[in-house]
Amino acid sequence: MQANYHTHTYRCRHAGQWGDEEYVQAALAGGYQVLGFSDHTPWPYHSDYVSGNERMPMDALEDYIASVQALRAQYRGRLTIYLGLECEYFPDYLDWLREMHGRMDYLILGNHFYKTDEFGAPYFGVTTTAADIYRYLEVTLAGMATGLYRYLAHPELPVACYPAFDDVCRDLSRQICRAAKQLSLPLEYNLMGVFKRGRGYYTDTVGYPAAEFWRIAAEEGCTAIIGVDAHRPAMLSDTADFFAAQTFLKSLGMPLLEQLPGLEAEDA
Repeated sequence: MQANYHTHTYRCRHAGQWGDEEYVQAALAGGYQVLGFSDHTPWPYHSDYVSGNERMPMDALEDYIASVQALRAQYRGRLTIYLGLECEYFPDYLDWLREMHGRMDYLILGNHFYKTDEFGAPYFGVTTTAADIYRYLEVTLAGMATGLYRYLAHPELPVACYPAFDDVCRDLSRQICRAAKQLSLPLEYNLMGVFKRGRGYYTDTVGYPAAEFWRIAAEEGCTAIIGVDAHRPAMLSDTADFFAAQTFLKSLGMPLLEQLPGLEAEDA
């Protein structure tokens, strides 16, 4: 089965202005049987912080839910559609996230910031120091242990701008992979990193997905899931990267998850 659970919408303000149904149509064109929407979650900030172009604003959440639910009904029998969110582990907002968990089909753990994104918090996608890699490890292990999330997105994100895959990167990888194995939490092979590499990013840094991370994940007995991380419909209709990822992961001998546990496919 061809499935993708990592899809964004215009509401996050960095995915272009395509409509939700355009992603559905692109998924059908690409041969997918399952499409999960998982836009970047809003947060009910305790401060007066207003997020920029990192995530969905709170006043767009209800429209997002209604739109995905309507598309699920409209395309039933042609495409199984799920409603989710991609969320960090922000300790101060976990009570709210637990409430949202009950309204969603699933949550993805995608740690981009350390404990909050308010007022200049470190962004892990541009990390260049060991200290920030270990900050990522701290909040990621804590988030994995909550049981709120169905899988860990782009697990090696903080090594993307790192100059080389060194002992710090290997330590990060081992600890994440061993925790994932213990918790039976799948790890996502993220195609946004592949997309960026194809456009000239990470020419002098490790980048992601990082092959050395995935070799460690295979050694530790982890399960992989492919996430398109679609920020434009063409990432779903063009499946070359998806099938290349399948081939690579199978070459490592990794189990490849297609159906998220607890999400039952609808009758087609």
